[in-house]
Amino acid sequence: MSPEEQHPAERIPATAHITSQSLITPTIIAWQYFLEDQGLSPHTIKAFTADVRLLASYLPPDRHLGDISTFDLNNFLDWLQTGRGVACSPKSLSRRITSIKAFFRWLHQNGVVLIDPAEKVIQKTVFSPIPVVLTSDEVQTVLEVADRHRRTSKPDARPYTLLALLLSTGIKKGECLALSPNHIELEAQGGPILFIRYTNPQYRYKERKIALPEDWVEAFHQYQSQYDTSDRIFPWSARRLEYLLEDLSVEAALDKHLSFDMCRWTCALQDQLSGMDQEKIRQKMGVSKIQWRELSMKLAQLAGGQS
Repeated sequence: MSPEEQHPAERIPATAHITSQSLITPTIIAWQYFLEDQGLSPHTIKAFTADVRLLASYLPPDRHLGDISTFDLNNFLDWLQTGRGVACSPKSLSRRITSIKAFFRWLHQNGVVLIDPAEKVIQKTVFSPIPVVLTSDEVQTVLEVADRHRRTSKPDARPYTLLALLLSTGIKKGECLALSPNHIELEAQGGPILFIRYTNPQYRYKERKIALPEDWVEAFHQYQSQYDTSDRIFPWSARRLEYLLEDLSVEAALDKHLSFDMCRWTCALQDQLSGMDQEKIRQKMGVSKIQWRELSMKLAQLAGGQS
């Protein structure tokens, strides 16, 4: 949950010792604790706090929180773009504005500053390009090509097992490479399940379980009879599996380069078009509510192009 979504009754008194006369640098530490309590990802917290520390390094060291004005913030943003001497991409600028707005909104909502100086700072939203996805016909074609590898004189279930898993679950490349036998429960009540787990506790918020298609199980059993999956489900390098997907693109005569990311977005789009609840899609993709804002807009655009 982002700071702006936090309900007043749920806020912790992280600002109890902070006043309008406090300095920005020590206040960032209290804000970091607040963000951690909201369950934001470590990456987001690191980026947000680094952005506000950059603001602190720009302002005079004795500037009090209550004395920071909209004029100061706009000058800081101009400095980032033209005076710092370090390139600031539109995406980085947009994130830094978001960080500053979140920081001062938190101070204002907790009564530290009477007026939010960042409220009138103009947000410059930048979105990355719309991802390339497979059409329904292309999905069917490439799956048929992969399935043919299972039925030759020297059958190989690996292409189909990998491709069908990616298209049905939408997992990331790193998650796929980390899969081990205990991540798959074929006899689970209600049907086979894939568990996405992380050894690093910082990323536990990404953990989830995803239903597996029944028709994938047959291919998986065949695959297990052909390859050693006792340690990892796909015991190859990322590049080797990327080549495998690219080879399927060529065999299927696609004019697109099949990739982990393309399969992930194709899966999400299929779920969107099937009418799956938006929150369930977000959870299946394993993204935060903040990340979902941009992703959901991209999905809506992709779905519009399919209609």
